[in-house]
Amino acid sequence: MHPHEGHRKRMKDRFLAHGLENFDDHNVLELLLFYALPRGDVNELAHELINRFGKLSDVFDAPIEELKKLRGVGDNTATLIKLIPQVCRRYMISRSVSGDDVYITDSKKAGAFIVPYFYGEREETVYMICLDAKCKVINCRMLFRGEVNSANVSIRKIVENALAYKATSVILAHNHPSGIAIPSREDERTTERVLEALRAVDIILADHIVVADEDFVSMADNGFFRRR
Repeated sequence: MHPHEGHRKRMKDRFLAHGLENFDDHNVLELLLFYALPRGDVNELAHELINRFGKLSDVFDAPIEELKKLRGVGDNTATLIKLIPQVCRRYMISRSVSGDDVYITDSKKAGAFIVPYFYGEREETVYMICLDAKCKVINCRMLFRGEVNSANVSIRKIVENALAYKATSVILAHNHPSGIAIPSREDERTTERVLEALRAVDIILADHIVVADEDFVSMADNGFFRRR
């Protein structure tokens, strides 16, 4: 038997019996690294990752180029580490959708639906939800990545997407990765432009949701659309 196989089996058995409840952060990484590095002791590398980047989430959020600077982290290991937040996001999105048809009739349902799409996202990102006349979700897709302002957001792309899906109304959503879920002046200016452009083609901008971590603010609820 390989000298480390017994340790690996004990770690896997421990996880299967009790989950990650009693695992330190480096133990979690060690268990993960088993699947990228099938031979050898990965405990030291797990400690190095924590020491280099900080807490567990910082390891997963680290740029792939920075991860690969550590000795022992090759393409497979870096890819596996970067895969984890993306899989978690897809899992959260999948859980937020119950059944085949999803109806968004208020801001609470809009927030519950869209917040998982930003799970672990470290860049400002814009999503657009297209709804039919009964407020059923027709489509939800990411439109932009980068700062949300009048220079970077293509109003034409938003309108074209809404028309392509024959939407009756749409909901915009974007995140504040390092801030709080309060719309900025730039958010308001961009929303105003989108509102007018969609109104010109008889499509309603029902809401603009601003997300920060697990929190969100509805610009419809805070009276932005009533003032216009």
